[in-house]
Amino acid sequence: MSVERAALGVLLSGTGRTLANLLQRIDAGALPARVACVVSDRADVRGLALARDAGIPTFVEVDGGRTFDILRAHDVALVCLCGYLRLLHIPADFADRVLNIHPSLLPKFGGKGFYGSHVHAAVLAAGEKESGCTVHLCDDEYDRGSIVLQQRVPVLPEDDVARLAARVFDAECEAYPEAIRQWIAARR
Repeated sequence: MSVERAALGVLLSGTGRTLANLLQRIDAGALPARVACVVSDRADVRGLALARDAGIPTFVEVDGGRTFDILRAHDVALVCLCGYLRLLHIPADFADRVLNIHPSLLPKFGGKGFYGSHVHAAVLAAGEKESGCTVHLCDDEYDRGSIVLQQRVPVLPEDDVARLAARVFDAECEAYPEAIRQWIAARR
């Protein structure tokens, strides 16, 4: 494993917006990493096309059975969940090597079924004054594990789900690369 350009394995289930952000940061020299492979639990998603266009090996694992074998084969140092909706059972050799970005301030609004617009709708329905995102190390439960960092954003009176989601995603675009940089720096 090279700490100069740590090999990332990206797991996704959708559009690849977070993957695109990481690739932009890598290309700009702001993130000392490279994406070694992308694994999706769905075959026909934009995120896979984005990865293929960038020359990154892609894999579809609907049931997740071979996911960690693929990651090992690509000598992945850190697994980055980028909108991956499947619950992972993390083997011992990947403990503390799987990061997730979640669109709320965990532990609030986390767990099975809390993803995307569902999270933002719940935040608004609860009358919260702030929201944000959380980067955390994963364990074998949805949205649990040690928090690496959180970034807060205000919930504004005129917010609807789309406006709040956009502001939270902007925060995610800063928080996730920073958490990855911190993870890499801690291993130098």
